[in-house]
Amino acid sequence: MFERSVNMEYINAFWVGGLICVIGQILIDKTNLTPARILTSFVVAGVILGAIGLYEPLADFAGAGASVPISGFGYLMSDGVKEALKSDGALGILTGGLTSAAAGIAAAIFFGLVAGLCTRSGDK
Repeated sequence: MFERSVNMEYINAFWVGGLICVIGQILIDKTNLTPARILTSFVVAGVILGAIGLYEPLADFAGAGASVPISGFGYLMSDGVKEALKSDGALGILTGGLTSAAAGIAAAIFFGLVAGLCTRSGDK
């Protein structure tokens, strides 16, 4: 095989991540779906695509362009469940997703707390 250049990795990450964001923007503009439903749909799509084996090749191709958007979180959780199911049996169904995504969840909670402490709340 050939070695991919670093510039091509950046370009692939940019256009795949941008395409995922464009899909979200189209859903916001052209449907009556709330942002929460669109967010949930992206997570579920990541889980489904990860479960049937389509998201991993996309993540290998696009790198952060596929793993950073919220659909990558769904893929990460489904991959964690598959691995934990192999090693822990049925208990892995309950623990695998949270174990694989623990660092991201902890970071979101921590930085949300920091942002909450550094800003003043107010009425809109």
